[in-house]
Amino acid sequence: MNFRVTAIAVGITVLLSGCQNGLNTNALLDSGSQAYKAATLTDQDVKNMTDGACKEMDAGSNIASAKSKYTKRLNKIAKNLGNNINGTPANYKVYLTSDVNAWAMANGCIRVYSGLMDMMNDDEIEGVLGHEMGHVALGHTKKAMQVAYSAAAAHTAAGAAGGVVGQLSSTQLADLGEDLINAQFSQKQESDADDYSYDLLKKRKLPVKGLVTAFEKLAKLSGGSEKSLFSSHPPSQERADHMKERMAQDK
Repeated sequence: MNFRVTAIAVGITVLLSGCQNGLNTNALLDSGSQAYKAATLTDQDVKNMTDGACKEMDAGSNIASAKSKYTKRLNKIAKNLGNNINGTPANYKVYLTSDVNAWAMANGCIRVYSGLMDMMNDDEIEGVLGHEMGHVALGHTKKAMQVAYSAAAAHTAAGAAGGVVGQLSSTQLADLGEDLINAQFSQKQESDADDYSYDLLKKRKLPVKGLVTAFEKLAKLSGGSEKSLFSSHPPSQERADHMKERMAQDK
């Protein structure tokens, strides 16, 4: 479905309901405007919001220090991949948590959890980082922000009945960050990001087998019940098999 049409339709529906039920029309107009803006976010809008969302996520997390073994290891791995994603500088940090996850935002904010680093070797982490860079380079993270902001606009519209409408607060930015981290990319988006990572590794003359073993580890870890970043389709084992096929084709 065309996102632009959907977002605008939400705004119009809210406005009409406000007229019929005698709600705060000015507040509803504001929220309808937000829904419209979600459909027309510029690259700068997305960057500004992801800057804020990433900042709030960092504030609520235990970040590894520059002297940490995790930070030193991640910087070494990331250097092999480069720190530029189609003109967007990559910004890497490690969250100290036993969770197994990694994510990226449209502004190049890339975060890796120490739990993932503990279970993967350097080649595997390179594959995961390449995948996250793919989501940024291919515009998936920008679209995810548009969807998240549209949902936030809809929530604001619902709250407008009580006359509560305002600019995005720190809490709202943190909520947007959570929504982005838990975003479910489509099967095609995930496959395209996998292929982007494979191509990037080949271009950089780095081992591609890590992509296979990384997905195999995730498949084994999930036990058929994948969640967060790794809950998207196709399942991890299928993604590993696809990478094996690409490797076979390159021989």
